[in-house]
This record gives sequence, C-alpha cells and structure tokens, in this order.
Amino acid sequence: MTEQPKITRVHLVAGGFPRHSAAGHDIDYARLRLLEALRDQGETTASISPDFKDLAEWLPRADALITYVAGPFPDPDQCAELDQWLQDGGRWLALHGTSGGKAIPRTDGEPGREMVRLSHHDVLGCFFLNHPPIRSFQVDVTDPLHPITQGIDAPFNVMDELYLLEILDPENSQILLSTTSLPGDDPSAKKFGFHYAKDTSIEPDGQTRPLGYIRQRGRGAVVYLALGHCHTPATNIQPFVDRSVHPDGVTPKTFRGPWETKAFDQLLKNGLHWLTSTAPSEPRA
Repeated sequence: MTEQPKITRVHLVAGGFPRHSAAGHDIDYARLRLLEALRDQGETTASISPDFKDLAEWLPRADALITYVAGPFPDPDQCAELDQWLQDGGRWLALHGTSGGKAIPRTDGEPGREMVRLSHHDVLGCFFLNHPPIRSFQVDVTDPLHPITQGIDAPFNVMDELYLLEILDPENSQILLSTTSLPGDDPSAKKFGFHYAKDTSIEPDGQTRPLGYIRQRGRGAVVYLALGHCHTPATNIQPFVDRSVHPDGVTPKTFRGPWETKAFDQLLKNGLHWLTSTAPSEPRA
C-alpha cells in the first residue's frame, strides 16, 4: 500500500473581546490570510475558534497552534494544558495581540488603564506593555539564517503598532526581530494607550526592543511575532497615527500595514512552514 502523507492538524484562534467582536482589528482579513497561507503549505487541516473557550476540545488533537487575537487569552487551567502541550512537542505561532490580554484601571487613581501580567504571558514568554500610535519604523533581523527569518531582505521598514514587549524567559528565548531606540527613548512617552510604571521592553544594551522571538519549551516551542495590525473603517479605533504614516496624523480608513509588505508575507510563510515541518511525528489522539 502507498503510505499516506501525514496531515498536520492546526488549530487557529482568531478573534476579539468581547466574543465575536473585532476589538479594533480586521480579524476576518487576518483569519483569511492565515487560512490561505496554511492551504498553500500542503497537507494540513484546520479547526477555528474565536477565543480559547473550547481549547480543551481542539488542542489535544492539534500538532500546531496559531493565534491572532485582540483581547482573548487562556485562563489558568487552559494555560497549564497549553504549557504541557508545548512541553510534549507542540508548536505555537503567536501573532500581534496574543501578547496582550486584560487591562484594569490604574491603581494610582489616575486616568487610563494598565495591562496585567497573567499566566498566559508566562507560557507565551513575553508581556505587552503598550504601543505608541501607528508609525513607520525599521525592523532588524538578528539571525537571517534562522528558519523563521530566511529569505527576508533586512533590515526592512514597516508601518505598524510598535509593540513594547518584556521578554520573560530570556534564557530560553532567541530574539529574531527587533528595532532600535536611542538610550532613554520611550516611544509612548505621550501617554498614548496603556500606562506602565517602568519601560521593561529595552534589552540590557539600552537600545534593542524585541519584536519577535522563538522560545523553547520542553520538546516544543513558541514563535511570537509582534507585527500584524490591520483595520477597516468599521473596526478602526485608532484616534490618530504618527506623522510618519500621515502628515496630519489622520488614521487611514483601511489599514493593512505589514500584511502588504514582502517581509511580513515571508515571515508568515516561514512561520507556517516551521509549524508544519517540525510538528510531532507521533499521531495525537
């Protein structure tokens, strides 16, 4: 008998909070792009959820996980299951708002909210602090030979939300993408978005801000890429953008920023190839 090709089972979580809302993003566009890219990978099959509520149903049978979310995050029990799944060899491609989660009013009584570090950040390996208005910035590739970054003309420029990320497990994480700030520069100093007491997104060199990494976890791994904002006129909640995007700071009605660049398209293809080519060879239940 002819041996049947292995089918890689992928679970995709794409959605906003509250459930089935856009939460400031064109979730439909991102979901479609990811599914089309998965189709092009070949022997894959996908299940889809708007959040993590049914994770226990799909994760045990999945070889790989993809997340593009704006608000939803796994609860502590789901995090424990997700962490064990990774240690057993699972692969997780986490995009953009996956590093966010829950925001609460500031404890000092001042206006605004601040993000709360939760158990899902510890599983993911990073914590989102804030981002300034959409702007143009340069992305540096630290390892052009890595499977995630191969084929990318680096450095490259992109218009996107510049995420400020604290790396939580540096010993087991390799930074793949970053941008550079001058010492002491805080891109959200104008109090845009969320409040934070201290900028912990700067690396020890005082200049590097991580934008993507791979984190090893047992026999599995997480690849996180901070790039990926997109919105439509109906889903936009950006009050203004940086003048590097529009001279008057006017927010584009439709914005797909990184999704329309060659570099991000290559990152997605590489990330999905990494998911499907390194998924566990043993069949899951």
